[in-house]
Order: sequence, then C-alpha cells, then structure tokens
Amino acid sequence: MRKQQKTDSILEVRDLRIERQGTEILRGVSWTVKRGEHWVILGANGSGKTSLLSAILGYFMPTEGDIALLGNPFGEADWREIRKRIGVVSSSVSQMMNDVETALESIVSGKFAMIDYWGRITVADRRRATRILEQVEASHLAARPWVFLSQGERQRILIGRALMANPKLLVLDEPCAGLDPAARETFLGFIQRLAGKKDSPCMVLVTHHVEEIMPCFSHMLFMKNGAVLASGPREEVLTNRNLSKVFNGKATLITHRNRFHLRIKSSTSAVV
Repeated sequence: MRKQQKTDSILEVRDLRIERQGTEILRGVSWTVKRGEHWVILGANGSGKTSLLSAILGYFMPTEGDIALLGNPFGEADWREIRKRIGVVSSSVSQMMNDVETALESIVSGKFAMIDYWGRITVADRRRATRILEQVEASHLAARPWVFLSQGERQRILIGRALMANPKLLVLDEPCAGLDPAARETFLGFIQRLAGKKDSPCMVLVTHHVEEIMPCFSHMLFMKNGAVLASGPREEVLTNRNLSKVFNGKATLITHRNRFHLRIKSSTSAVV
C-alpha cells in the first residue's frame, strides 16, 4: 500500500470516467478541493452530481481515472476507513433515522457511522456531542426525539452527526429540499456561520438552486451531461453564459446583498 502523502488537497479527482452497462455516466471529470475552500456543485437534474458523489464515497468503481482523499488513492487504501473522513448530509440518511432517538443520541451515532445507536454513551462522547449541539445552534434540542424535529432542525442535527467524526470534508447533498422559504433562509444563515468557524471542515454544497449559494462558498463546479462544464473561483465561474448552458435557457443572474437569484427564459419563452 502506498504511503499517504502530505498534501494541501482534501480531494483530488483526475480524468474520472464511469461506465455502466454500456452507458457513460461520467466522463473526463477532474476536480480538486483544497483546504480552506468551500465548493458548490451546480447542475440540472441528471447532470451527474449524484454519480460524482457516489464515486467519491467509493460506491461507484471508476472505469478510468483516479480519486484521492487526503492523499489516499482510491484502490490503495481502505475506503471504508477513508469514508469516515467525509461527513454526508442527505435525505437518504434522514429517512433512516430512528423516530425515538434523541438529537444528542443521533449526534453520538456519527462517531461510529451507525444508524439507530444502541451503545452506551460515554461521558466523553456526551460531552463532545453537547459541544457539537452548541456548534450547530441546537442545544435546546438535545433531548428531543427525531420524530418531533422539524426538517430544518433535522438538517442541523445531521450536520452535527457528521461533525462528530471530525470530518475533513462535509458534503451537503441538497440540504434545503423540503424546507419552506423561511426555514431555508434560517438554515442557510446557519451554514454561513458554520463556515466561518476556524475548525470548520471544507464544505461541498450540491444543489440546482443559485439562491442557496451563500457568500462562504468560494468555488463552483458546474456539471452537465456527466462532464464538467466549468470549474473555479465563484466570481469567475458564476456567469450568465455558464448558467445558460447548464439550464438550457437564456439565464440572467441577479445579485443583491451578496445573494443570488436566477431568471431563465426557456426555449418556450417561459420565465422560471
């Protein structure tokens, strides 16, 4: 096994190609996430966002190309252990949580990558989980069962659960799905504050809504048809031209107080 190399990169994807049953799912994807960067993966439905995440997490074996996390190349390290360094917040995790498990127990379970935690909580784990509840601004929810948490509260607890394992990369897979407008703004404000903490992991937000791009996100990866359309610093990549290509319509990006809104005129002249 190759010795892990010191690197400033959290994640490196190089010339990634994935083919299944004669269908090319991803092609020529290259992407590097460095320490201190927060990224947005933006693309329409079916653009390859989920497939890219699955490859990074080790659920899709590359047909060609390389993936490395914290200097550990895929195929030359135990990806079950490497995967623990990535925190994931997604609807699939939310749906598996036990209704009677308290918020604090849910956070502790993240240390063991376990759903429906059944072990005895040590004093040290309880103390750390309590600190994380403070970090995710949810101390008041410690004893509340999962079934009685709102969607926004559940997202915060899932982030706390991911932080329990001290990840270097935190993936937020469409975390605002199911939130009403007010809850979404509250949650996004929380994400902005979390990113500003000195011990915050690198974050990757997966979305198809520019309205969810907070000022903390420094870089963007645009995907279309399983390939990278554009990648780089947000101020260079987030343009009308790229957005028009991503969403197949004439896009106009509106910026107001460091937030973004999008108007698209489709081929049928509808405005969305």
